[in-house]
Amino acid sequence: MSIVTTPTILLPRPSINKETWSVIACDQFTSEPEYWEQLKSLVDNVPSTYHLILPEAFLEEDMEYQIVKVNETMDRYLRNHIFEEHKGFILIDRKTPFVKRRLGLIIAIDLEEYEFEPHKNGRIRATEKTVPERIPPRVHIRQKAPIELPHVLTLVDDKTDKIIEELYQKRKQYELLYDFNLNMNGGHVRGYLIPETQPIIDRLESLHDDISLIVGDGNHSLAAAKVCWDNLKNNLQEEERLTHPARYALVELISLYDEGLTFEPIHRILFDVDDDLIQGLKETLSGDSQLSIFRGNVEIKLNVPDNPFTTIKQIQQFLDDYLETHSEASIDFIHGIKNLRSLVEKTKGSIAISMPPLQRDLLLPYIREYGVLPRKSFSLGEAEEKRYYLEGKRIL
Repeated sequence: MSIVTTPTILLPRPSINKETWSVIACDQFTSEPEYWEQLKSLVDNVPSTYHLILPEAFLEEDMEYQIVKVNETMDRYLRNHIFEEHKGFILIDRKTPFVKRRLGLIIAIDLEEYEFEPHKNGRIRATEKTVPERIPPRVHIRQKAPIELPHVLTLVDDKTDKIIEELYQKRKQYELLYDFNLNMNGGHVRGYLIPETQPIIDRLESLHDDISLIVGDGNHSLAAAKVCWDNLKNNLQEEERLTHPARYALVELISLYDEGLTFEPIHRILFDVDDDLIQGLKETLSGDSQLSIFRGNVEIKLNVPDNPFTTIKQIQQFLDDYLETHSEASIDFIHGIKNLRSLVEKTKGSIAISMPPLQRDLLLPYIREYGVLPRKSFSLGEAEEKRYYLEGKRIL
C-alpha cells in the first residue's frame, strides 16, 4: 500500500462564508481564553468549524456535553448538506502576518504507515515525543465523530524534487476552490483543486525508502487518529480494512525547505528552583557551541553540543530527572526569547533556559538515527501561523 491516498475532501458550499467557517487549530491560545471568546462571538449562529472542534482552552469544562454537542453538529451539517465533495489534493497558498507565502498540499496518509511510539519504525514518523495522558481526551473526541478536520502539518524532504513548488508554478491550470482572509489575524489562504494525483503520489513514494514523511505539528491529534484506527480495525474484515475511511487521515503536507516555513525553538523556564539547577546543567552539558540561561536579569553562558537537536534532548532529559527529585519545582514552555526574559526577570525563584536556533537540514537525519525528539522541541511558526480548519473528510 502507498503511504498516501487520494481523499474525497469536504468543503463548505459556496454560499457559506469561509471567513467565519475557518478557525485556528484547537491547541492554540490555550492560556488565552479571551481569544476563543472573541472568536465565539464572531461565529455564533453561523456555520463554522468552531462548532465542530473542542478548543483546549476549555477542555476541562463539561467535556462530555461538549463532545456530544460537537458530534451532533457534525451530523446536522451532513444532513443539511453544508458540505460539497471534491476528489483530489488541494494546493494551499497561505500568507501569514509573518511570511508572504507558505505552500502546502492537502493529502490523506495511511495510518498503517504512521508510528508515534519510540522504537517503532514507520514510513511516517512523529518528530516529538507524545505525552500519553494527552492522547485519551483526543481519542474520546474522535471515536464517534463522523468527520475529521485536520490541523496536522506533515513535512517532506523534497529539497531536490520540489514537488509542491512545481505544483504552485502550474496553479493557473487548476480550479480555484477558495480565496479569502482568515479571521483573527490569520492572514490569507487560497486553495486549488488537483484532480490528477497519481503522478504526485508516485513522486512522494520514490523520495525515500525509510522515512517518507515526518509530522511537524499535530503529533497528538494524529496519534489519537492512529489509536482510534487500531481500535476499530480489530472488528473489521481484511477487505474492509483496506478501504475504511478511518484508516486515512487528512493532513497538510509542506516541504521541509519551504521558505515560508519557520522553525522556532521553544524555550524552558523552571519555577521554584535553586542554583543547583544551573550547576547541574554545567556538569551535564559540553560542546563547542553556547546558549544562555537567565537568573533574574543575569545571563549565564553554557557550553553545549553543536547539533541543536542533541542539545534539546540532553537538556530535557536533565530537566525531567531534576523535576522527579524536586517536587516543589515546575516547568513551562515559552515561545520567544523576549517573552522568556520578561517572565524570568519578574518571577522570583525562576531560571530560564534559551534553546538553540534550529537547523532544518539536521532534523530528518536526527530522526533517522535517534528517533523522536523530546516534547516541545520546536514550533512551526507563531501561533497565528498555525493551520486553520477548513477542509474535512468522512471517517465513518
